[in-house]
Amino acid sequence: MLEEAIEVLKTHRSFAVIGVSREPEKYGHEVFEVLRSGGYRVYPINPKYTEIDGQLCYAALDALPERPEVVVVALAPQVTEKLMPGVIAAGSPIIWLPPGCYTLAAVEACRAAGVRELHEVCPVMAVGTLQAGLAAARAGTD
Repeated sequence: MLEEAIEVLKTHRSFAVIGVSREPEKYGHEVFEVLRSGGYRVYPINPKYTEIDGQLCYAALDALPERPEVVVVALAPQVTEKLMPGVIAAGSPIIWLPPGCYTLAAVEACRAAGVRELHEVCPVMAVGTLQAGLAAARAGTD
């Protein structure tokens, strides 16, 4: 699964993160910041906020200026399951369900709809692994 996640990070540039918080210790905030620092175009989604860390925050997927290539759902598992029909209907090609943020029903909903999903892989860990690999490759060529 990690290899698939790294491939997604290498081949996709736009992400939406549902469940972003202004609180740095919250997982949704960490995912948002790690993707952003990795050079990705990241759209934070949380109806509670109008901005996060100086970036416009959106109330829902359908409010975004473009359809992201990947949607990361960083919510409590039961909330993810409840929102899954709308997330699937938004039409992003990949839905990423991090550990602790999904139920099996959410995974099955993606599969039943024919939507590619990633689960059981942390985006923060995957970005770190990718960046470490790139740094090692650069060091090997110097």
